[in-house]
Amino acid sequence: MTIARLTLIGKPECHLCDDAREVVTSVVSELGAAASVTLEELSILDDAALNDKYWEEIPVLLINGAVHNIWRIDPVRLRAALVEATA
Repeated sequence: MTIARLTLIGKPECHLCDDAREVVTSVVSELGAAASVTLEELSILDDAALNDKYWEEIPVLLINGAVHNIWRIDPVRLRAALVEATA
């Protein structure tokens, strides 16, 4: 089984970031042992390069380093992408 590396890029006190985190954690929980997933959260406030690149797009979700979604995370699309990434 392949491990999918999720990276959620956002910032504190961002309601869209909070919503995205809820969707990601819910989908990962639903998949459980069926998918091997790691999740890292990064803040644009802690990294100037991330801030320059993504400040207008947060939250940003990366799967294995590639942008999966910006602003809103669709749980159906995320679930399908994780199943494919961990197959």
